[in-house]
Amino acid sequence: MKSVNPEADSSPVAAAKSRRLARLVLLGKLGITLLTLGLLYNSVFAAPDTAAAWRQLLASALSGAGRAPVLAALALVPLNWGLEAWKWYRLARHLEPVTFGRSLRAVLVGLTLGFATPNRVGDYAARIIELKSRRVHALGAVFLGRYCQLVVTVLAGVAGVLYFLLRFYLKGYPAAGLGVLATALVVCLLVLVPLYRSRLLLSALGIWRPLRRFRPALAVMPTYPAQALHAVLAISGLRYGVFCAQFMLLLLAYGVKAPLGGGLAAVAGTFLMKSLVPSLNALADVGVRELSATHLFSLLGQPVLPVLSASLSLWVLNIALPSAAGLLLVPGIRVLRQKQGRP
Repeated sequence: MKSVNPEADSSPVAAAKSRRLARLVLLGKLGITLLTLGLLYNSVFAAPDTAAAWRQLLASALSGAGRAPVLAALALVPLNWGLEAWKWYRLARHLEPVTFGRSLRAVLVGLTLGFATPNRVGDYAARIIELKSRRVHALGAVFLGRYCQLVVTVLAGVAGVLYFLLRFYLKGYPAAGLGVLATALVVCLLVLVPLYRSRLLLSALGIWRPLRRFRPALAVMPTYPAQALHAVLAISGLRYGVFCAQFMLLLLAYGVKAPLGGGLAAVAGTFLMKSLVPSLNALADVGVRELSATHLFSLLGQPVLPVLSASLSLWVLNIALPSAAGLLLVPGIRVLRQKQGRP
């Protein structure tokens, strides 16, 4: 009598459902990207004489008093990606001995490969192939580094969004304001749970079948001691501070005169919304960040064009230029691995 294996029979069905879900997610992300870019174009570029005004703004910022802030923001780019390399160094050395030079190369190449790949999976690939062993666990280490950066972004971004909610939307509604504050506190606490109680995350992944495949990679998370997590979180905070300083410098260069507190809140809110909205690649992030920044700064009475210019300049400095530099290192990875006899 022929035995029946329900699990074997259901596996093709589960695989088909997983593929359909992946296609739906991809279509959803594409729709969000197109909608965001369309809104951005309609609110800025469709206005008459915008191109001429933009050229005049760029010329005045790069040749006049704005030159010094732009150069200062440019000088912070190596510090930005140096901190990211330091963070990856702290995470990777838990798996095997690595050098800071290898970590920096992996970060720059990952930035280049992730520039055009969906969800920046090229960033994961570049860091993983730099390691000699335990590459499955390296996937979990990359996720842990990204999650630490997300934690900082959420904590600061929630504070920034609260500023605008309480000042512009819930003014005169104290009960609603208290409810929003309580909700924000819960969100901040919940975002810390997967970091310091990662075993709960692994248990949650086992509940839903499509997510179980990630458990082997993320199983490395509980092996990181609390001291290492504190260090990675602190480095993520420093890097977030560099991002904010660059954005504020570029806003100054283009003549944005928002108050310091409100400006920092708008920057934090912009980074939060950019992180929460899924994107197809680094190019798709442009529209999300610019639309968020122009909306929040408009609440502070700032014109759209200078804010848009500062936000685009931030993307060029921190993503486009380093990606071009990383492109020079991509061919060297395979050569280096062959010389060292890596598998």
